Amino acid sequence: MFKQGRGVLSQRPSLPLARGSGVEFTSAAVMSNHPSEPHQVNHFTHPHVFPPARGSEVISSFSSSSSISSSISSMAEPVVPEVPPASWTEKPSVVDFSYVGIDAILEQMRRKAMKQGFELNIMVVGQSGLGKSTLMNTLFKSKVSRKSVMGTGEERIPKTIEIKSVSHDIEEKGVRMKLTVIDTPGFGDQINNENCWQPIMKFINDQYEQYLQEEINIDRKKRIPDSRVHCCIYFIPPTGHSLRPLDVEFMRRLSKVVNIVPVIAKADTLTLEERDFFKKKIREDLRANGIDVYPQKEFDEDAEDRMINEKIREMIPFAVVGSDLEYQVNGRRLLGRKTKWGTIEVENIAHCEFAYLRDLLIRTHMQNIKDITSSIHYEMYRVRRLNENNTHANNVADHHLTSHEM
Repeated sequence: MFKQGRGVLSQRPSLPLARGSGVEFTSAAVMSNHPSEPHQVNHFTHPHVFPPARGSEVISSFSSSSSISSSISSMAEPVVPEVPPASWTEKPSVVDFSYVGIDAILEQMRRKAMKQGFELNIMVVGQSGLGKSTLMNTLFKSKVSRKSVMGTGEERIPKTIEIKSVSHDIEEKGVRMKLTVIDTPGFGDQINNENCWQPIMKFINDQYEQYLQEEINIDRKKRIPDSRVHCCIYFIPPTGHSLRPLDVEFMRRLSKVVNIVPVIAKADTLTLEERDFFKKKIREDLRANGIDVYPQKEFDEDAEDRMINEKIREMIPFAVVGSDLEYQVNGRRLLGRKTKWGTIEVENIAHCEFAYLRDLLIRTHMQNIKDITSSIHYEMYRVRRLNENNTHANNVADHHLTSHEM
């Protein structure tokens, strides 16, 4: 019997190949759970790994009826799977024993931030007709302004300054952000604009107070909702001369409690020469009145930050044009303002500085704006309020002590 089956037994197949379909299916199922891993050949299951002649003989012997008895007799002997030559196996990867894995914290932080999402609160301040709503829609390429949400009807100018906010949930490439746009209709529209900044100052401080009360609670929330104003975009009318007393007074007072980014609204009404002169004049007025707008010099963290922020400070204020309408120019669709003599491209830096403003607020300095709000402006408010509470508590204690002695 041994001699009869010699031809088959001398070239008996390994057990994994006889069960090739089952093993290959399991391997494929495992690989389907890891689509990003490169396809690796299993030398014990893939039919092309073994020499063609031997493999073809084995497969054909199992297909014939005469080979069944010889295959049954071969089951009596232990079947040892064939080991592929060393040249076919992959080289082991070199392990860096000095690697600790500290850099993995960045991926952990990214995953946590992606789960939690982000919050950004932007206030827009300026008199009516300067394009505040349009610019906000242009910045986020969606209808996020208050007017876009409330309707397009003609709005009357309020007799007093009103603070109105609209929140939106925005998602881009898996990143979620809660955006709140705070509008101030009525600012600068009255005959007497004296102290017109006070309602805005009160609103900003109220948000700090609300955050502080949540923070000092004994059973405070795991994540405190952040309604603090992170940035205030101040719209300067394109007069071409200098800052108005109202502009100076507002920015001088508000720059102490919030990050202010001044912009020249509707800059397409100025020529390039007028625009450059106006920007230079505004920077001189800011320095003369001690107004420190964002990015503030004192908050530069290192030489690299100082170099980047210095270029931004040289461009302040940004001369911007806003538009949420698309036009086709030379086969390209773009946001712009169409006139009889051409189309003003919003994102073209040769036409206006909207792209620089967008990069500052969203792409390069968003986290820094939020950090300064939390660690500088809110911290100053918190220290002042806690000192006031301590002083009041000490005065009450002294009063009770004096009354007891009397």
